[in-house]
Amino acid sequence: MIYRTLRNTSEKLSAVGLGCMGMSHAYGALDNAESIATLHRALDLGINFWDTADMYGQGRNEELVSEVLVPNRNKIFLATKFGFRYRADGTTYFDGSPAYMKTAVEASLKRLRIDTIDLYYAHRVDPAIPVEEMVGAMAELVKEGKVRYLGLSEASAASIRKAHAVHPITALQNEYSLITRDVEAEILPLCRELGITLVPFSPLARGLVTATLDTAELAPDDFRRTLPRFQDAHLDNNLKLTEALKAFAAEKGITPAQLALAWVLAQGEDVIPIPGTKKRKYLEENAGAADVQLSVGDLAWVAEILRQYPDVGQRYNEGMMKLVNH
Repeated sequence: MIYRTLRNTSEKLSAVGLGCMGMSHAYGALDNAESIATLHRALDLGINFWDTADMYGQGRNEELVSEVLVPNRNKIFLATKFGFRYRADGTTYFDGSPAYMKTAVEASLKRLRIDTIDLYYAHRVDPAIPVEEMVGAMAELVKEGKVRYLGLSEASAASIRKAHAVHPITALQNEYSLITRDVEAEILPLCRELGITLVPFSPLARGLVTATLDTAELAPDDFRRTLPRFQDAHLDNNLKLTEALKAFAAEKGITPAQLALAWVLAQGEDVIPIPGTKKRKYLEENAGAADVQLSVGDLAWVAEILRQYPDVGQRYNEGMMKLVNH
């Protein structure tokens, strides 16, 4: 595995991290035994940057991760998040208040069975709470030794700048992939200005660009069924795009997933993607992307493929987009 430095720190993180959400949340049937085996395999492969959140499976993902995290604590850089809360009917809302954060971090530490979280993100920015107030409260956790570094997720440029003025923001988590490139306009340049590492989630576009996903076979409760990219004309466009990427990847002797991850990695040393998986075979495939070098010509050819299939669709439905800080 190749390692990249978390900016403004001495932390060496695997260039390809591991998103653990799907092991407990959102993507169909669970298989805890395979998930645990996948976590152990991640250690074997040198993947030391693991990402979870308190809302994934209503805390069950943190508990699952803890089974491998605790006996291997010094080998893993662990990130988790707070902010989403569940109502009695199972729907969620966001609470970025300092009062809730204090209870959330204690609950996460208990589920994870560790004393300190390496990287603690606010899962979103609460429009009802000044971001300076939220980050100020998060900074207290650093002073108390409960958290080492602070991060934001899906935050606007204005919010990032305000937050960073209160306490250094070490990482920003945003969706970034071949077909999700919003961050390139303003967010990525700002991260580079402020010395913040960008941590792309869904760098494989929720499996869409891997050419392994049968969208007709998605479980009824798989949340991808609600996303515009998996529907109608957008889906037709994206399947054609994926076939074109698959053909180019084959010429390179790599898989479509490795091409997609290598493209994200090629965007800069300050970009550390966290593709999610709950299966060892996909973890191994993802890890192999760290060794793929794309030439200037390769990147130009990928750009041409993307240009031919522009109708990719919005990454979230209208309701979910409202939770993204603009």
